[in-house]
Amino acid sequence: MHVPPGVPATVLPSAPDAAVSTALHAANRAGIRIRLAEDIRTLEAVSRFLARVWQTPETQAPFGADALRAVVHAGGAVHYTADDDGILAASALIFCPPVTRAVYSLIAAARASDRGVGFALKQAQRVWALDQGAETMIWTFDPLVSRNAHFNLAKLGAYGTEYTVDFYGQIEDGVNGADETDRFTAMWPLLEPRPAQLAGPDLATADVDPRPGPDGEPFLARDASGHWCRVPADVVGLRRLDARLGAAWRYAIRDALVPLFAEGFTATGFSRSGWYHLTEGERA
Repeated sequence: MHVPPGVPATVLPSAPDAAVSTALHAANRAGIRIRLAEDIRTLEAVSRFLARVWQTPETQAPFGADALRAVVHAGGAVHYTADDDGILAASALIFCPPVTRAVYSLIAAARASDRGVGFALKQAQRVWALDQGAETMIWTFDPLVSRNAHFNLAKLGAYGTEYTVDFYGQIEDGVNGADETDRFTAMWPLLEPRPAQLAGPDLATADVDPRPGPDGEPFLARDASGHWCRVPADVVGLRRLDARLGAAWRYAIRDALVPLFAEGFTATGFSRSGWYHLTEGERA
């Protein structure tokens, strides 16, 4: 962590051994080594990588090298890993207000999502944040992107605590297209995350909403454990093939979830079959 000259520094805690062990195991399993990017050439490479992932010109990357340099100089962190073909995964995070004891993950991306690289990157962020005294990590993600929902809620053990309509406004890239940028706020308890694999609702016994989803199938249900809401399997591909259908899913999910969040529900799980589980009270 960079501390400018003249700024008082305090002794920071160390991440629990269990968190360090989880991070090392994840990195070894993925066959990678995660480092902190600090010099401008590495940060430029990270910026170019982010432009490729979000399908933008390098001159319009989601985060330019100058912005990443500022993140590092301000005491945040840019993590990355690379192979012979260049950057394999990268992320950037900053601190939230001190009273929250939280860090905010600005961006994270992995070139190979099927070998555990993204999970290892997130665990490295976790250890770094715990070393700085943080107890929570916060970020946003598109609630329609099922692979991210499963990764964040089921694999990491984060919660969806807030639904914001059109969070960023229109983004000119190859991932979001012309869709509105609704976002979940994810909150990840770093000391004791509770990942959980869910089977999804039993539609034979649950109270199924008569309104069908944009694909004509059930997408809302309720049972004794809370509410369930289904999203499409691959909305990014769907947007490319049928922008109108992608937009229909956006409005359907928005209309279903905004009232639930207003009532105090939280997205506490996500099934492999594409269903959010929303509960109230204790997050579990």
